[in-house]
Amino acid sequence: MDYQNIITIEPGKRSGKPCIRGMRITVYDILEYLAGGMTETEILEDFSELTSEDIKACLSFAADREEK
Repeated sequence: MDYQNIITIEPGKRSGKPCIRGMRITVYDILEYLAGGMTETEILEDFSELTSEDIKACLSFAADREEK
């Protein structure tokens, strides 16, 4: 998945951590929710500004980081 238009890194936002579409929700936040047992549906219900593509982008971003 091409996540480059979804995952953004801004030095002044959340200490430069990778965020979703310039929001203050980080990739780490989403991964923590998933690791904690939340389903994609639950995350989307809690954060109406997110999309299924955003969650997939977080997973793809994390996989690419792990590969490096």
